[in-house]
Amino acid sequence: MSDEGEAVVAAVAAVAERIEAERSHLTDLDSAIGDADHGGNMARGWAAAAEAVADIEDPEPSEAVKTAGKTLLSEVGGASGPLFGGSLVFASTELEDGITAESSVAFAETYLEKVQDRGDARVGDKTMVDALVPAVHTFKKSVEVDDMTPVEALAKAVAAAERGVDFTVPIRASKGRASYLGWRSVGHQDPGATSTLYIMEELLDVATEHVDAPDGLPDHAESPTIPDDEVTED
Repeated sequence: MSDEGEAVVAAVAAVAERIEAERSHLTDLDSAIGDADHGGNMARGWAAAAEAVADIEDPEPSEAVKTAGKTLLSEVGGASGPLFGGSLVFASTELEDGITAESSVAFAETYLEKVQDRGDARVGDKTMVDALVPAVHTFKKSVEVDDMTPVEALAKAVAAAERGVDFTVPIRASKGRASYLGWRSVGHQDPGATSTLYIMEELLDVATEHVDAPDGLPDHAESPTIPDDEVTED
């Protein structure tokens, strides 16, 4: 197994473990504004994905990602299967020549594009897109403009995604079942954005274990999508 393939397999396993640990919390979030099935569906899907990629002999990154995506697509019910799984399948082609800074950015952008196409959602609709857009934009800017390593850029992207999750709480849902609640959806955190953050956090943890990551990874990102709070100096 290549080092990059090993990292992907480890990442899928880590995500599966994290989603299972957060199953009840995700279910509670979805109970408030959805069908109360996000936690169970995601836990089942990622557990199956972890088994599927573990069974591949000497996987390349693109193959492992594509296998995980196909498994999610078949195992996760509702809209989450196509959004999380189908988008992974499509974006996996960006990793056919390996995982580099350039291919990582291309993967992230393609994944975001497919999620938005499939869900027809934009920032402010109270969906996973509210976490994903600032994360991807921050990752791209950190790599291409700030000349950060992919791991440093991923740390910035995770911070941006966290702020995106917080952003979903006070806004009204415009997409999905939560939109049926109208103003009653205000005050609730979006479960899809939350699981997106969990996935990214696990990707960062695995990435720091499999590459030479610098000490003192950044823990704050200025999101290009969600305005920063005003910062005052003493």
